[in-house]
Amino acid sequence: MARETSLTGKEVYFDENELIVSKTDLKGELTYVNDIFCQIAGYTEKQCLGQPHSMIRNPDMPRCVFHLLWETIQSGNELFAYVVNRCKNGDHYWVLAHVTPSFDSRGTVNGYHSSRRVPDRNILNNTVIPLYQSLLNEEKKHANRKDGMHAASQMIADLLSKEGVEYDEFVARLAA
Repeated sequence: MARETSLTGKEVYFDENELIVSKTDLKGELTYVNDIFCQIAGYTEKQCLGQPHSMIRNPDMPRCVFHLLWETIQSGNELFAYVVNRCKNGDHYWVLAHVTPSFDSRGTVNGYHSSRRVPDRNILNNTVIPLYQSLLNEEKKHANRKDGMHAASQMIADLLSKEGVEYDEFVARLAA
């Protein structure tokens, strides 16, 4: 769906009192989207359900951050991350995402839940966007996409090591 849509360069916004919510199964296919998700992304609920959550993936989002996100939630842990998504029409929107695994009554992960809020614009402009641009630049240096993702992942690992924190603490410190 959105993969064929060119980026417009236009950013869309949602209200700070609104919360974008989605749920997926273990494969990342959408099982629930709230009205705000649909309004911002430009899809109907029917167009979303059963589709991969990556339908809103923006190519300006570093693959290495999604790799880190998936590693974290598949291990049963939550993660906070800044994410830029793509709307159906090619516009984009930034979020501060809180992604958590969902568990069944036996404690087994049976899906994932994401709640997204309006991110702090100063953090985006001064830290996240420059960081993501450097990660994207590293990813693009490599002919093989997987090699690029691993090289950029190493950049994140080096940054976190230098700061002496895990990724979730790094994100939390940005708002401090």
